[in-house]
Amino acid sequence: MQVILMEKVANLGNLGDVVKVKDGYARNFLIPHGKAKRATEDNLKAFESRRAELEKAQNEALAKAQERGAKLEGVKIQIAQKAGVDGRLFGSVTNYDICEALEKQGHEVERSQIRMPQGPLKQVGEYPIQIALHTDVTATITVAVIGEQ
Repeated sequence: MQVILMEKVANLGNLGDVVKVKDGYARNFLIPHGKAKRATEDNLKAFESRRAELEKAQNEALAKAQERGAKLEGVKIQIAQKAGVDGRLFGSVTNYDICEALEKQGHEVERSQIRMPQGPLKQVGEYPIQIALHTDVTATITVAVIGEQ
């Protein structure tokens, strides 16, 4: 299916690009989230008439994300979990726990923005975690997992 991207989408394209994607990806994700529209002639004309307005909104969103990224960069949070004597946690530290700890410090972050490629943290220690605030903006924070008896 041919779609017009209404904003920059990672690994796909920039604002205004006409790309071919699988039908399910377009129908189930891109179109419902407002990231794309079907590439019909009417939609192409409507997009061209609104291009400047959409580019301005995208630049504002990028500037806001960069500002939030500068505040988040280098933040260190501590999360206490029950752990055994070998430093292994009885549970795990997930993106939900990290999100709550960041909110207590006054940072607005959604769970979906927290990138944990190795999955939940299951050991005591310090871990660098990426937070994707925008397709072009990522901030790195340090999560210190502390074991409690």
